[in-house]
Amino acid sequence: MQQTLLESWAGQWPNPRVSKPLPTGEGVLDPGAFNAIEVDELFDNVNYAATVAGQSVLYRSLAQPLDDADAIKAKQDAVLEIRDNPAVRANVENILTNAANEEERLYLLLFGEFLGGMGTAREKHQIEGYGYKQYRRGVGFVSNLVAALQNSGVPQTAYLQSVYNKIGSFADSNDYALMTGPVYNSEKGLQSKAEWQSSLSPAMIFRPQLFKPLLIGLVLASLWALSKFVSVDLFNVGRDGLSIGSVFLFPLLLAYIPLIGGYDRDHCIIPLRDIYKNSSALSELLEGLGQLDELMAFIKYAEAYGSETVLPELHNGEQHQIRLRGAKNPILGHKHPDYVGNDFELSDQRLVCITGPNSGGKTAFCKTVTQIQILAQIGCYVPAQTAQLTVADRVFYQAPEISHLDDGEGRFGTELKRTRDIFLATTAKSLVVLDEMAEGTTFEEKMQSSMDVLDGFYRKANSTILITHNHQLVDVFVKRGITMTRQVEFADELPTFKLVEGISRVSHADRVAKKIGFSKQDIDNYLAQS
Repeated sequence: MQQTLLESWAGQWPNPRVSKPLPTGEGVLDPGAFNAIEVDELFDNVNYAATVAGQSVLYRSLAQPLDDADAIKAKQDAVLEIRDNPAVRANVENILTNAANEEERLYLLLFGEFLGGMGTAREKHQIEGYGYKQYRRGVGFVSNLVAALQNSGVPQTAYLQSVYNKIGSFADSNDYALMTGPVYNSEKGLQSKAEWQSSLSPAMIFRPQLFKPLLIGLVLASLWALSKFVSVDLFNVGRDGLSIGSVFLFPLLLAYIPLIGGYDRDHCIIPLRDIYKNSSALSELLEGLGQLDELMAFIKYAEAYGSETVLPELHNGEQHQIRLRGAKNPILGHKHPDYVGNDFELSDQRLVCITGPNSGGKTAFCKTVTQIQILAQIGCYVPAQTAQLTVADRVFYQAPEISHLDDGEGRFGTELKRTRDIFLATTAKSLVVLDEMAEGTTFEEKMQSSMDVLDGFYRKANSTILITHNHQLVDVFVKRGITMTRQVEFADELPTFKLVEGISRVSHADRVAKKIGFSKQDIDNYLAQS
């Protein structure tokens, strides 16, 4: 079950990037694919969320994408309602702007560090004094957010209705009653008015302010009664401008501040914030705020991308398929309208082999496909002219890894373990990208191992994309008639970054070596000069 924001923050100052992908086979992404697809960089580009809650929900969505087409479609419908209805959009933007300005007040109340009565706050997470101001401002943020939703209209789409309800329904909770007060401090603990009236236990009323008019009135009344008892006018001002009562009043005042302030902090404010930190109702409110902000972030990303974007057409098929026209990389094409788009289709042909020299764009294109798949499965726009795809239950990306000193297997074994784990977790609804295979062994062993692995994936009927320089391997599957071939195009030894039909059988190693200054001629020149 997915963690809520409050659960994921675990009592610490909110960190938007705290969510993690699930282990291999348990979620759409696993840690290996999460890193290879560069989800952190994808988040940086898509992150137009105004609030910390929104950023946290967006990052969690990217780390743990949805695998239910109906749930994704519901988010898409909500995005369209906000985008296409000016009144709804204006209301959402106003709510998010106000929340972004005040949100930190709630986090300070929930997670702030108390410094004591004389401490001075130097960091945003520190609380000076006794916490009265921080308490009032923290609960004020919540009440303002609830009021804003209550004054909003009723959305048309189911997902947006659920988001609004998560925020607005907090007003019906007991925790909201505690925030708005009064709070009764009884032998049964801190209670709202409804709880206290049902228990009928004696209680003091907590109010988030240091000076209590009733308590101060009782002190003054006690001094007045004392003056009557001893027949001395304690409040008569003498020639020195002081009264006898002031001799008692000043010490009482000095004792009053730390006594009352410390009591309220330790017995009311801190226990109340512990209630709020564990509040399922407050957790729902933050979820709603984050989800609302995430929807708005999708729209802003699409508007700022700089090229055509579209909400993908989703299918719930038994086998993964994807059709893209004019697809651009969500990261590299962001705010770069000249970035080259490509068409791509994976349907009846379940295996695609992409060949070509280094620096031609093979890896960038495969990351384009997988990043678009991930964005589609969180309900976001994707950079393409058109996009139709099946929701994938798993998205795997195996990139070359450097073996660790303690793995005992070497590079070949390390990569083969990863391939095995992917293979076992894959179904016909999975998308798998293999960026080179069987490195760290002889050519003959590489050929045999790669053929065995690719044949296994083909028989499992998932979508597999292979990036390789090994055109001999591709020829094997072409002869069997079970692969589609694509190569990166070059013109005058320069990449066009277009994907075209065919198999690349040339190497541009010398061109690359010359580019970085380490060709055979460069080596000879270096040795001649040394």
